[in-house]
Amino acid sequence: METQGPNGSLQKQSLPPKNYGITKPISLAGPSEADIQRNTELEQFLIESGLYESKEEAAKREEVLGHISEIVKSWVKQLTRQRGYTDQMVEEANAVIFTFGSYRLGVHGPGADIDTLCVGPSYVNREEDFFIILHDILAEMEEVTELQPVPDAHVPDLDISHESVLPNVDEQTVRSLNGCRVADEILKLVPNVEHFRMTLRCLEFWAKRRGVYSNVTGFLGGLNWALLVARVCQLYPNAVPSMLVSRFFRVYTQWRWPNPVMLCSIEEGELGFPVWDPRKNPQDRFHHMPIITPAYPCMNSSYNVSLSTLRVMMEQFQFGNRICVEIEQNKSQWSALFEPHLFFEAYRNYLQVDIVSADADDLLAWKGWVESRLRQLTLKIERDTNGMLQCHPYPNEYVDTSKQFQHCAFFMGLQRKEGVSGLEGQQFDIRGTVDEFRQEISMYMYWKPGMDIYVSHVCRRQLPAFVFPDGYRRPSIIEASKPADWKNL
Repeated sequence: METQGPNGSLQKQSLPPKNYGITKPISLAGPSEADIQRNTELEQFLIESGLYESKEEAAKREEVLGHISEIVKSWVKQLTRQRGYTDQMVEEANAVIFTFGSYRLGVHGPGADIDTLCVGPSYVNREEDFFIILHDILAEMEEVTELQPVPDAHVPDLDISHESVLPNVDEQTVRSLNGCRVADEILKLVPNVEHFRMTLRCLEFWAKRRGVYSNVTGFLGGLNWALLVARVCQLYPNAVPSMLVSRFFRVYTQWRWPNPVMLCSIEEGELGFPVWDPRKNPQDRFHHMPIITPAYPCMNSSYNVSLSTLRVMMEQFQFGNRICVEIEQNKSQWSALFEPHLFFEAYRNYLQVDIVSADADDLLAWKGWVESRLRQLTLKIERDTNGMLQCHPYPNEYVDTSKQFQHCAFFMGLQRKEGVSGLEGQQFDIRGTVDEFRQEISMYMYWKPGMDIYVSHVCRRQLPAFVFPDGYRRPSIIEASKPADWKNL
């Protein structure tokens, strides 16, 4: 805003700063020359790391989305006709494709998937019309590969940003709609969308390099990272991405969990859907790292986090904070922040979970089921050892190409809890825990002959060659030659 000064000249008058979020900013400071230089270097690093897609790939995505939109419109018209509706209703019948996740937020990279939501008429149901009839239509198309229905899945989260779309829909539909609505709300609640996007792109890349990007394993997924980054953007509204990355680690190494991260206050709403509230909902009191979605009904997007995975993430936040301090002191480069976590050098003991099946299609389905349940193994080990044996489930999967059958493996690092007296020499026998886990896994309703799972305890020196780059292991601490034993953890 400009006002006229005493000499008749126009003078700029600053408006009072707008507050974002539920508290005042920590700092309104903008970047120094050194910050701007570090920001330029960070952006160049991200470009050189291949995090931005080409114009050709962006155009291809738009083309694919358009094709999917045509398919679902045709599918809904076909169902409308089969249900005996009039020709006019068949003509007017429609389905709409909405995007959510990284694509809707504008932070997707080359080769990333596109999370989509299909919204159609109320007479079209999920169970048969979507997961069977539409599935079969897609399965017959040559260009469609790796088609895997997941009927019981939901995203943890017309103008679908308004609550007016929510009456008369069931809770599962509300959860699905929230995937889109939450992304839109995040972009409205940050001071600078482009700064938010670059910071999120950077921290998602960091989380993948450090092995803490995986909602299903008990870490954080794209939505969780977006909410954490957005809160830091609110706390430092004038900071550039290089500053925001540094402040991110500074804030979350000091965060007192389970205090929730929220971008706005939680509204009760008038539609009666449950919202996150540990005062009213006993189950909400057991969440270790609450990160609350901003769109009604507000939910905890990070309910999968366990004590073990929270510990691992806090260790990684401390690593990030230390490197950022070194970067600001000109003692390190940005590349140091993104050094991959040496998971297979971090522990002396591991659990190896081998997943096998008769063919590739069966492995895709079977692996998805087992991976979705690995978090339960972490929780069971925590429960059966009273938290004394800590677990670090690693999100990456590994394949032994020398095997004649379809195979993949996941690994979990194990260590005794530090700083608790009386643990020296104590052993843990988790055979019963593993048996219980395997029994639950075997209850998969789509099980086929050939699908199996093996869980074994391996010491670091016994790790298979296929988990190491180029098939060789780095030299590490010399260990005793005692064989691995379930009772010797």
